[in-house]
Amino acid sequence: MFNYTGMMLGLLFTVAASAAEIGSVRLDDKVNVGGQELVLNGAGVRTRVVFKVYVASLYLPQKATDAQGALAKAPRRIQLNLLRMLSADQLVDALNEGLAENNTASELAAVKAQVDQLATIMRSFRDVKEKDIVTLDFVDGATRVGLNGETRGSVPGESFNQALTRVWLGERPVQADLKKALLGG
Repeated sequence: MFNYTGMMLGLLFTVAASAAEIGSVRLDDKVNVGGQELVLNGAGVRTRVVFKVYVASLYLPQKATDAQGALAKAPRRIQLNLLRMLSADQLVDALNEGLAENNTASELAAVKAQVDQLATIMRSFRDVKEKDIVTLDFVDGATRVGLNGETRGSVPGESFNQALTRVWLGERPVQADLKKALLGG
């Protein structure tokens, strides 16, 4: 005999679990940034070679399916739930590589001071460990950088935040399938 109710409950549970759990990391469906509730737009696992590095998630005021839509919405959060230990230098090197891949030389020159400021904040983390959470919140015209729920610094400028966000959502993102996942695909 076919158990329709059991099948539907199983399907609902599977959908709910997959929407909020990625790579063994449980993500909130909603977060509050700058006094505004943001919804989880998408999330995925960043891998490098064969290593799982972090779960990235994107939170926006309303869902967006393309990079332009995501960049047009503020406030926004990019959250990195670490799956392995990384040194501050590894974080900064990855940041610089992603910025260079997704911004022109003139765009980078225009935000050089802010990139240097973010690198200083990230170096103050020393090592980040498995289960640490890095947040990059764009609110009130600045990028607030957090580690494990504690604000560690703020970097001014919308141009800087757009350049930073393109690391994950640009034309040459750090990982194509991660970009797709962040955009809800």
